[in-house]
Amino acid sequence: MNVGHSRERPPYDGPVTDAQFQPVKSADRTLEILEVLADAPERIGLGHLARTLSIPKSSLHGILRTMVRRGWVETDDSGQLFGLGVRSLLVGASYVDRDDAVTRAQPLLDWLNAQVGETTHLGRLDGSDVVYLAKRESSHPLRMYSAIGRRLPAHATALGKALLAARDDGEVADLLPARLPTLTLNTIGDRDDLLAELDRIRAVGYAIDREENSEGIRCFAVSLRTSRPPVDAVSVSAPTLRLDTRTEQRIIDVLVQANERLLSPRT
Repeated sequence: MNVGHSRERPPYDGPVTDAQFQPVKSADRTLEILEVLADAPERIGLGHLARTLSIPKSSLHGILRTMVRRGWVETDDSGQLFGLGVRSLLVGASYVDRDDAVTRAQPLLDWLNAQVGETTHLGRLDGSDVVYLAKRESSHPLRMYSAIGRRLPAHATALGKALLAARDDGEVADLLPARLPTLTLNTIGDRDDLLAELDRIRAVGYAIDREENSEGIRCFAVSLRTSRPPVDAVSVSAPTLRLDTRTEQRIIDVLVQANERLLSPRT
């Protein structure tokens, strides 16, 4: 990322716009490092990080040493491989623990899980992705893998599609990348096909992920009307082996009741 700095600070004239704002280079780089490490499935070498972020190794090494000392990043015995540290976990957990929407949704997740016995999730739209904020595990041994903090392309998940459908086509186009990544053979990779799918979701009031995120898993979701436009959604996920027409309809019926239960003063 090419980050520049103006030589003269302009006089303050109200809130700084995106066009006026110049990020602090060291802070920007530190946050980029955390984001790359958060997306990595395993620890990353210094050279790979330097190439990914276009940061000179000498500068990058100094930032990483500082982050290691503060507990934000951990390294192996060789000092050459880097991953997120325990401080990152603590801050992430604090975010979830203190989020009012997550707190309010916890009883709803419990209820959904008790009604259908399958994995339930609370997810939030973040740019073109959806992030898992809370979950309840299925009561069955065979279940979907997921983790709090996991980030997935919104168009490839029921949670994300439910939230995209709450926006008009212009907003959806602005949110999504030029090329839609595909996670399975069933992921919708064409923009026009996705817009048609979002129209169907608006008509019926719920979204379905037909093995678009993980093969063998179907997911059903509704957006939560706690904000306009909604930023959070809840879902139920189950292996296709346990699903039939009657079971799917039961899941959908329960999800359709989600907003009524969440917004009712009795819950």
